[in-house]
Amino acid sequence: MMLSFFDQFESTILFGIPLIALAMTLPFILFPGPQGRWVVNRLLGVQTWSLNRCSAEVLLPVKPSGHKWALLFMSLFLFLVMMNVPGILPYTFTPTTQLSLNLGLAVPLWLGTVIVGMRNQPNLSLAHLLPEGTPTALIPVLIIIETISLFIRPLALGVRLTANLTAGHLLMQLIAKATFVFMSIMPSIAVATGLLLLMLVILETAVAMIQAYVFILLLSLYLQENL
Repeated sequence: MMLSFFDQFESTILFGIPLIALAMTLPFILFPGPQGRWVVNRLLGVQTWSLNRCSAEVLLPVKPSGHKWALLFMSLFLFLVMMNVPGILPYTFTPTTQLSLNLGLAVPLWLGTVIVGMRNQPNLSLAHLLPEGTPTALIPVLIIIETISLFIRPLALGVRLTANLTAGHLLMQLIAKATFVFMSIMPSIAVATGLLLLMLVILETAVAMIQAYVFILLLSLYLQENL
């Protein structure tokens, strides 16, 4: 039976339970939780330091009035990282390769930034649709273009995350299959492709974390435009 390379992105069902539900739940069981002790272990110390540094970088371009979004942004960042990184392991399912999930995260958050702008400063938010000094003849065209670019932002957020993770997983599967085939006929080539696969796994681990960071950073920039 010939299987498609895209079959790995289908959410299968085991004992009546969709694997996407397990993939979204199990990583958080392994994540260490905060403790009430004054002295914590090294893992919790590194976790706290990393979250503080990441939140400082993400909220750097945002005004102090937007720092109330920090908890939401960092929770979403951890959610994306815990979905992206374990999906690199064999026999796992990556929920963030599903465009529906990514759009379900991008659209409400983007809409929230737009609503904040329309509530706090409606004139300035609408002014983004028309650059200053635009000739009168180009005003209708530019308004249409800027409106389309505004509504395409959540689609770009979801497609960027989906495309990067999907492309990386497909490339790893192709190289792994090539390594398996060359193992019996050309062992030297199999060793080379195996080393290439190892470097690609390291690269995809970094890409999985970077894509989560880029997703949150773009949301913070959208928020800054509406504050």
